[in-house]
Amino acid sequence: MAAQLLMLTERGWRLLVDRAWPGTRSANVDMLLIGPGGVFVVDVKNWRSAPAVSEGCLSAGGEARDADAEKLLAVTRRAESAVASLGMSPVAVRPLMVFAGQRVRTGLGRIQLLGEFEVGPVLMREPRRLVAASARAIADHLERVFPAHEDSAAASEASARSSESPKGLPGERPRGPAADPAGSSAGGAPEEPADGLFDLEGLREAALEEALRAPIEQWMTFLHPDQVALVRRDWGGPARVSGPAGTGKTVVGLHRAAHLAQRSTGRVLYVTFANNLPRVQATFLRSMSPAVADRVEFRSLHSWAQEFLQSRGVALRLHSEKAQTAFSLAWTRVGRGSCLSDIDPAPRYWKEEIDHVIKGRGITSFEEYATVPRRRRRASLRRTHRRAVWELYEAYEELRVERGVHDFNDLLSSALAEARRSAGERRYAAVIVDEVQDLTLVGVRLLHTLVGDAPNGLLLVGDGQQAVYPGGFRLTDAGIDIRGDRGQVLRVNYRNSKEILDTALAVVAEEPFEDIDGQRTPGLRDVDLTHHDGQVTRVSKPTRGEHDEALLEALLALAPEVRADTAVLCPFKRAIDHYQRLLDRAGIPVCPLEQYDGHPVEAVKLGSYHRAKGLEFKRVYLPEYDSALTDVPRGAGGEVSEVERERHELSRSQLFVAMTRARDVLWLGSVSSTAKSP
Repeated sequence: MAAQLLMLTERGWRLLVDRAWPGTRSANVDMLLIGPGGVFVVDVKNWRSAPAVSEGCLSAGGEARDADAEKLLAVTRRAESAVASLGMSPVAVRPLMVFAGQRVRTGLGRIQLLGEFEVGPVLMREPRRLVAASARAIADHLERVFPAHEDSAAASEASARSSESPKGLPGERPRGPAADPAGSSAGGAPEEPADGLFDLEGLREAALEEALRAPIEQWMTFLHPDQVALVRRDWGGPARVSGPAGTGKTVVGLHRAAHLAQRSTGRVLYVTFANNLPRVQATFLRSMSPAVADRVEFRSLHSWAQEFLQSRGVALRLHSEKAQTAFSLAWTRVGRGSCLSDIDPAPRYWKEEIDHVIKGRGITSFEEYATVPRRRRRASLRRTHRRAVWELYEAYEELRVERGVHDFNDLLSSALAEARRSAGERRYAAVIVDEVQDLTLVGVRLLHTLVGDAPNGLLLVGDGQQAVYPGGFRLTDAGIDIRGDRGQVLRVNYRNSKEILDTALAVVAEEPFEDIDGQRTPGLRDVDLTHHDGQVTRVSKPTRGEHDEALLEALLALAPEVRADTAVLCPFKRAIDHYQRLLDRAGIPVCPLEQYDGHPVEAVKLGSYHRAKGLEFKRVYLPEYDSALTDVPRGAGGEVSEVERERHELSRSQLFVAMTRARDVLWLGSVSSTAKSP
């Protein structure tokens, strides 16, 4: 089998045969295969009978063979630990059981089971995870961690034959000890130290450079060691990963989902608020770790809640338009003539109060509402105002019930009640919540109920500075206790260049925020940068027509393959509709963010600031971006309305999110010579 796998060395692979298992007296590892497809821990079997997998168990000829699978998984975990110091994600280390003389192609959890005749073609089709330099460095490292058995003829022969192979990846010059046993270049100087040592920081920088050249959809094998540690950590209860924009929180969440799926037989639920993100995230994880992709369920919170209630036989008539009509009628009857109009005569603010403070927090009595802290809401409400809000809420509920319809808050409240009734049922091994700051308190309580405080059960990912919806909560309100090191903050930005990040931070620099852990944080935060090549282009035109012509000119200059990593983002739907028509007339292919599923497509992505959350693009174009940068409106007496101040802060937060989606180029268009520049 070693002789057959050695053929892969002509395509840039390195084979280590019959290695000692560190920490044991005599146990061995049959093979370690390192190459473009990642790291494979190989266990070779010469069984008389073909292997069989049934109900998660391995057997051959009627005899249980689960112990063989457990041993392979144990040594795979040791290999994961060995490469974690290099910043290599555990999803790139995979256990492989190969059967001599058999034709097999199946799986047992994360273990691939392949026959002698299938292993070569399968490995050749693996997506490229490692460049040649990274593969060599990792092979050298594993060769030291897993030394050869003394007097192992198989190891000696395989090592010699592996070193004899002169060929690397197509288009690359052979380098290093695997390609050049003498370790010398054309000039006679050694290219790498004779002992195989290498610069870890140099390897990480090379991996980052490779990631920057790759399409934005391609999740790379390498993470920062701090991120790898979070992916692999055993948490004693609920945990949270936070950090400024661009610090890789979603990347950690996705790798964590794959890691947990590899180590359990249960399903992992990955939830976010937006409807479009689950499709994209599912595509990314399937590319990263196809062996476990079917056991990670990606859902938006409301779609999951609706399906959960249907499975429990609970019928809700969800109709947002009729619910909105009920609220409008309630406002006309109860709210318009009340003291609420003195604070804000428009009904929008009060609908948000009901959605995010009363129903979003699951409040069911006026006395509770009268004293509850209204987090991230600026307008000060006395008891008389809160009484008026409560009367508006009761009128809305009465009209909604009369019409026999439910709103989205009812959906989550009903799902929470049903989940509490069935709390003994463990539907998921783990729940990961991305962009947690955008959920309501009821939504967070619902997801917490699914796994409780079980170790490694609940991971919350998000950043309060990127909240794009009004209202808020604290984790303690949900009964979630993040103790000690179960609250981790990422501080290294891997996405934005300094110029782009500085421009985005200037938008929110004067606006401190309260995160869901209760910490008051300044708007301008210290962030370490890894990406320094980027640019901000500002275009100001006196008319909208000239502004739009400048945008089209910039987009038409892009090559088709470049458009795949390009997005045009707008704050409102009417603006999206306008630019959809504009790009269509110009013959520029468009992919709406609502339809984007994470697969590369040579079309400009078009959507709202909200829909862009959790995504990133090499180039981001923000037409008429400065609408959020105007001064806060003042009243007749020159005073600033707290409602308008809150709305202004929220729009700036949304603009900040849109700006930080850009990696290489941020295009800012404005229609006025007096437009404000952040």
